[in-house]
Amino acid sequence: MSQDNLIKLACVDCKKVNYYTFKNKKTLKQRLELKKYCKSSQHHTTHKETK
Repeated sequence: MSQDNLIKLACVDCKKVNYYTFKNKKTLKQRLELKKYCKSSQHHTTHKETK
């Protein structure tokens, strides 16, 4: 996969970038939003796609 499909996921609570993942930009037009574990807040929180 190419680097232009790589996106960053940042925690909504602490605003830290915790995860990197790939996204198919042809099929998913909206920003990705997933529940993931945040190490700094030690909870499962919502992580949103950032620029």
